[in-house]
Amino acid sequence: MKQAFSVLVNINKRKLWVSLPFHGFVVAMAVLLLCFVPVNVLAAARRQPPVQQQLPQKLMFGQNGEFKILQVADMHYADGKTTPCLDVLPSQVHGCSDLNTSAFIQRMIEAEKPNFIVFTGDNIFGFDATDSAKSLNAAFAPAIAAGIPWAAVLGNHDQEGTLSREGVMKHIVGLKHTLSQFNPSEAHIIDGFGNYNLEVGGVEGSGFANKSVLNLYFLDSGDYSTVPAIPGYGWIKPSQQLWFQRTSAKLQRAHMSPPMAQKSSAPGLVYFHIPLPEFASFDSSNFTGVKQEGISSASVNSGFFTTMVEAGDVKAVFTGHDHLNDFCGQLTGIQLCYAGGFGYHAYGKAGWSRRARVVVASLEKTEEGGWGAVKSIKTWKRLDGQHLTAIDGRVLWSKNSAGTRRKKHIVGRV
Repeated sequence: MKQAFSVLVNINKRKLWVSLPFHGFVVAMAVLLLCFVPVNVLAAARRQPPVQQQLPQKLMFGQNGEFKILQVADMHYADGKTTPCLDVLPSQVHGCSDLNTSAFIQRMIEAEKPNFIVFTGDNIFGFDATDSAKSLNAAFAPAIAAGIPWAAVLGNHDQEGTLSREGVMKHIVGLKHTLSQFNPSEAHIIDGFGNYNLEVGGVEGSGFANKSVLNLYFLDSGDYSTVPAIPGYGWIKPSQQLWFQRTSAKLQRAHMSPPMAQKSSAPGLVYFHIPLPEFASFDSSNFTGVKQEGISSASVNSGFFTTMVEAGDVKAVFTGHDHLNDFCGQLTGIQLCYAGGFGYHAYGKAGWSRRARVVVASLEKTEEGGWGAVKSIKTWKRLDGQHLTAIDGRVLWSKNSAGTRRKKHIVGRV
């Protein structure tokens, strides 16, 4: 018979008691022997086959040689116009609701005209959502209405309403224009819901049109620990890391094989919700942006950062979760970036604007005047205000400086 115990975890920066399941002494000991990062085989075996979705759109660089990604973190959407805003100025309280979040997405789409939108978790705030399915529909409605390809991963609050975590991801996969996937078909046993990758082809008509020149990885970073001895948030498990390693290796082989064989791998970008412990490695002297709250990572280190470093193709990681942090810092050749809080029903800081992160990958020109492989990756943020002010522009990665990118004087220059 399952027992239950309670641990104190930080939910939305408010202390609440959460009941976590206990699967027995044997399971707990096995988990500890696996360095606190278990593969949840039983959960995987119970999962139903992923739902079928529409044929995905092919992501490609535009004729201008650019591919632009809009990251939306922590919408915390609930019930629309009846859902009040949190942590805004007194002058902003009246009439402020989830609709402000939707309007911000629409304005960002109009201003930046992104090729792709990524929602990095806590898309809805399940506690306050009367109907999770309706809340999800409304949260993603601006992207769907714009007809822009988009993808999402789960946070720690998405499943706290009328849909389970599995149910939330299945609902997302069934929405229009999404490239989100339930889980990779080749991974028969994998933890979480929403682990997948997407390939971005070169410019249509170029030699790279049918070759991925930018690889995007999406992972489910979990919600809360299910290990009795480990309080706090979840983490990326060994099964997910194994899938990532195999996928990265496969994509690198393809990039360095004919046609248009390259000497190095295509750059990779990774998206998930809960930051890694390595995000705590920075201070104001070695990042761009602000750090206004602690790093709410899992209380154990899953080793995923090391896994990415060893893979060799990852240039940047993008997360949400800590709404008052919006910095980017470089560690061992990988940029670790927060997006900053986006949603108006999410906790924030009165007078500190909601914000979104934009990332642009640019291709190099070939000797023949066409478009080649990725030359550079840049980022900036926009603040929700009258002018959608752009701030903190910086180069995340450059092909020319890749060999010396660990030097501090390279970091942060745009």
